[in-house]
Amino acid sequence: MKAARTLAAAAAALLLAACAALPDKRLPAAATFDLLGRVLVSNEGRAFSSGFRWRHDADSDEIWLLSPVGQTLAHIAADAGGATLTTADQQTYQAASVEKLTGQALGWPLPLDRLQHWITADAVPGMAVAKVARDGRSRVTVIEQADWRIRYVYPETGNDQERPRRLDMTRDGQQIRLVIDTWRGGRGL
Repeated sequence: MKAARTLAAAAAALLLAACAALPDKRLPAAATFDLLGRVLVSNEGRAFSSGFRWRHDADSDEIWLLSPVGQTLAHIAADAGGATLTTADQQTYQAASVEKLTGQALGWPLPLDRLQHWITADAVPGMAVAKVARDGRSRVTVIEQADWRIRYVYPETGNDQERPRRLDMTRDGQQIRLVIDTWRGGRGL
């Protein structure tokens, strides 16, 4: 009886050790932040520009696309259940992801699931990276990942930990430029 208990305890310990060694497939959440800025998109000969506000936390995202005077042109809300875009005239679009939603409703896909990492100059965890380049201050200047090339521009303040001021993203003829005017929250880079 004692030998059976010892054997059962050893088997349980081995099972727990094996489970602990399995990699966690979930992606870690990006930092919580709230951004204000401007976006310029060109895709297939069409161009779009607006102001934006992006509020991100571990469970959800909200993006407001804004006119030059601050009126909401569109509101995007996304969480684990999917994404919804509501226009200023109350038309509603829904899709499984923001990338699919913006492709349908706006004519250009916004890779928000990856952008939540790229905005803080981090590669998406668990996804192959083709290239990461850094400047003399060790700040990330380029990430190439998931067929996107993201180039970072920093303010000229001399602060090595400064957050990116601009992202220039390109993929297959699509270009997205995000100019970040205000960062709220998030971690220091």
